[in-house]
Amino acid sequence: MSSLERYSRLIRYIRPYRVRFAAAIVCSGAVAGLTGLYAWLVKPVLDGIFIEKNESLLLVLPLALFAVSVVKAFFSYGQTYLMSYVGNRVVADIRQKLFQHLMQLPVGYHDANTSGRLVSRVVNDVSLMASAVSNVLRDLFQHSLTFLVMIGVVFYQNWKLASLSIVVIPLSVVTMSRMGRRLRALATKGQERMGDMSSTIQEVLSGIRMVKAYKREEAEAKRFAASNQAFLSTTLKSNQVWSISSSYMEVIGVVGVAVIIWYGGYLVIHETLTPGAFFSFLTAMFMAFTPIRKLAGANNLIQQALAAAERVYEVLDIATEGDQDRGTIECQGIRQGLELQGVSLSYAGQTAAALSGVDLSIRAGEVVALVGSSGSGKSTLVSLLPRFYQPTSGRILLDGTPLESYSLPSLRARIGIVSQDVVLFDDTVANNIAFGRPGATAQDVERAAVQAYAHDFITRLPEGYATMIGERGVKLSGGERQRLAIARAILRDPPLLILDEATSALDTESERIVQMALANLMKNRTTVVIAHRLSTVQNANRIVVLDRGTIAEIGSHEELLRRNGLYRRLHAMQFQDVTNV
Repeated sequence: MSSLERYSRLIRYIRPYRVRFAAAIVCSGAVAGLTGLYAWLVKPVLDGIFIEKNESLLLVLPLALFAVSVVKAFFSYGQTYLMSYVGNRVVADIRQKLFQHLMQLPVGYHDANTSGRLVSRVVNDVSLMASAVSNVLRDLFQHSLTFLVMIGVVFYQNWKLASLSIVVIPLSVVTMSRMGRRLRALATKGQERMGDMSSTIQEVLSGIRMVKAYKREEAEAKRFAASNQAFLSTTLKSNQVWSISSSYMEVIGVVGVAVIIWYGGYLVIHETLTPGAFFSFLTAMFMAFTPIRKLAGANNLIQQALAAAERVYEVLDIATEGDQDRGTIECQGIRQGLELQGVSLSYAGQTAAALSGVDLSIRAGEVVALVGSSGSGKSTLVSLLPRFYQPTSGRILLDGTPLESYSLPSLRARIGIVSQDVVLFDDTVANNIAFGRPGATAQDVERAAVQAYAHDFITRLPEGYATMIGERGVKLSGGERQRLAIARAILRDPPLLILDEATSALDTESERIVQMALANLMKNRTTVVIAHRLSTVQNANRIVVLDRGTIAEIGSHEELLRRNGLYRRLHAMQFQDVTNV
């Protein structure tokens, strides 16, 4: 995508605000015209007052200058306010669209990109685009129009002198073009460094307890210093190019003025040009060079913004889950069951398959447990059910219909997930429970909390259901967070339930209460349970033992123990660990 295409794509966001934008352009034109009028008035001031000694102009011209300044100030205010309004609204729209787009991208994209780098794109990249849309857009119109008006004034005063003076314009354009390309490359690199720095900050702060526990403060500070230094180095190089660009433009401007003084002075001495006309010309040229310098600075900002826009568009151009979803059937629940036929999955960048040729039937209302050592494919298998990933080969049927034939929103609306890593938000208890069912009444929330054995501890909180629980529920214990997650799933009332290590990180007492809550949650639902503790899945209808991405054996707890296979070995190891304790 060329620079012009990127900027024109950015400009398309202005359409909803085109009336204000048009008014801002009118104001910019008025400011440019009135600025040119300043330069034109220099001739009557010098020739009429100082050369011809016309006293009548002593009152008229100062009043005219005052009137021009007042009118110009009015239009300048309108231009600045309207351009800023349009620019900031456009940037807010882009940031909102980018955030919504990120939420709709496949899970695989988020696996491949750190949250810190994505935050940098939403915050830092869009902020750079903000300066391009608001400040640069304003300067681009105002200074371009001012430059054209001033060129008109100088040609009106003396076209020969004007023709000589504009030879510096191509030099200015070449300088801006060369410096702009260099700045864009540095801006892209700088935004990448900013993403690395944001990623480091996010990782350290989210894991601050581990950092402190392992006395890693100094080591993490050094890691951040490396990212910080890389960003600083890129910023300094960018500032260096910017400074060189400004200096070049200054020298080019002085060359132009020197030529004007030499030739204009010659014309005045030989009385072919009046002093007033010459100084009016010179004033207009000075005023013309100012927009050129401003446009050079605007060009530098544009290059940085275009580099940021490229990174933003790179994300916006990625197909979302909705774009890839071809399902048209509304999922109403599970009547017959789920069936996996020869399902395999390989993650990008990995040679070994996470799942290989998995055949499994799960009947409606059945509780199926998935067990196996770490890396055996348990979490990968359940991630296929809400279509977080698509199988590399094979297919999954829901009630005899391919899973991809169901619309993604309706499918996920019928699934509830409770995992070991509970995701809670810095919001009230009530809002966290109602997260999966917006619009739920206070009575519905409380009823779900009671069934999840969470109501008692919630009422003991300072503000009950209105208590803010902190980022990721940091103000609650592990068991309390887990019960809120269960209450959330109960309120959602999904036909298909996925329990991913839901009790593995809890103490005995907390696990007992959570198991009681899970029993309420699992009633009359099709449930897939992942567990390392085999004692928690003994009552499952069937237990599926996974080994290196394949199904090793299937059966009830008693059947698997009698087979003397992998399940029995896993059970023996856990039982031995318990007895040794």
